[in-house]
Amino acid sequence: MSATANKTLEATLAPPTRCKEQRLQQTLTEYREALYEAFDNGCTTMSATNDVVTPYNLPYQAKDALKSYVPKLRRTYRAKELKEDHPLRFVNRAGKFDRDSSREYEICWNVPQPGRGTNFWIPLRLNPEQEDLWGELLDDESGTKVGELRLQKHRKTWSLHVTVEYEITDTSEIPENPTRVGFDIGESMLVTGCALQHDTPTKPLLINGKEAKRLRKEMFTTLKRLQERDASEWRVEERFSYYQNRLTDIIEKASRESVEYAQQFDNPVIVMEDLAYIRESLDYGKYMNRRLHSWAFARLQGRIEDKARDAGIPVRYVHPQYTSKTCHSCKHIGYRPRQAEFKCKNPVCHVSTFQADINASANIARRVDPWGESLPVKQAGDDSPQDGSGCDTATVHRETSAPAQMTLTTHQD
Repeated sequence: MSATANKTLEATLAPPTRCKEQRLQQTLTEYREALYEAFDNGCTTMSATNDVVTPYNLPYQAKDALKSYVPKLRRTYRAKELKEDHPLRFVNRAGKFDRDSSREYEICWNVPQPGRGTNFWIPLRLNPEQEDLWGELLDDESGTKVGELRLQKHRKTWSLHVTVEYEITDTSEIPENPTRVGFDIGESMLVTGCALQHDTPTKPLLINGKEAKRLRKEMFTTLKRLQERDASEWRVEERFSYYQNRLTDIIEKASRESVEYAQQFDNPVIVMEDLAYIRESLDYGKYMNRRLHSWAFARLQGRIEDKARDAGIPVRYVHPQYTSKTCHSCKHIGYRPRQAEFKCKNPVCHVSTFQADINASANIARRVDPWGESLPVKQAGDDSPQDGSGCDTATVHRETSAPAQMTLTTHQD
């Protein structure tokens, strides 16, 4: 069976000529003026927005995007004010591309302009990880459809984001004889994966979180110092973008490695913890709370889910309680004398000491129920390491974020 999914393709515009740069900037400025006026007038319908934006010298693809977007700002996003760096939006009719392998930049975009015969072509530098999807987009038989386009300027660089809808394997049902693959997302170990074969932990995956932890600490310290020195806003934004790009790269690599790990097994089903409503109950002190809350656990889970969906692998979420405190073998409650170590209290269990994160990921994998039956949660005491050296890898938060105004970042080649 097949289903559809949405993805945003990224590209950076090749450095435009002076004339094209002026035309791009003029269109962006005109678009934002129309957006601000429509928003300030309180437009909540397409008709009211149309009355405001019609006099502006904009391509019809941008005006149609405004007529759809402005009412959502009020009714869906409940925005009270607008950010100053809104991207230039186009409806899908602006998605005209040309491909020629003989050119330095194979794919060019036909940039919409107001009036007849005023559009111009500009080459695109693609995100290397998305070249296959760009190829499918230009393949008339692939079934990939163009959605909204967003053009943004970041200092001297222009970036294009294209929403596409493409076909994927339907992952709504778990296959027969599945191999359950549990992933534990944490701070010390960024991702710990463990597959259950014949109900036995097999070939664990360990992705160290040391570099991500160092970058987060460095980012916090650097930004705090810049703010204390009253540094210029562009300088703060530049450093913030630098660290975010580094962390994004770590997330992308970790999520890709995780899905590739799952793919080596027959009929894999990825299992992760449903971490909603966990973070609100945490209070490990100011320092620990900042470390936990600043790390994008849900973002990493989301990227694993996105890549798994592209690979046709089902993803399921299970309750997180005591996954790191329960023995994966005998199901008795144990304890963690140190962050990376689990000890079972059951004297007859063959597991005496075990790697804590692998134990947790095995428990996570086991909790998925292919037959749809509910799994009870054992109540137990506090699950913190007894020496206070760290926190449980299950004390993180996964939630569905509310719609918000989107800010885009430039793809770095």
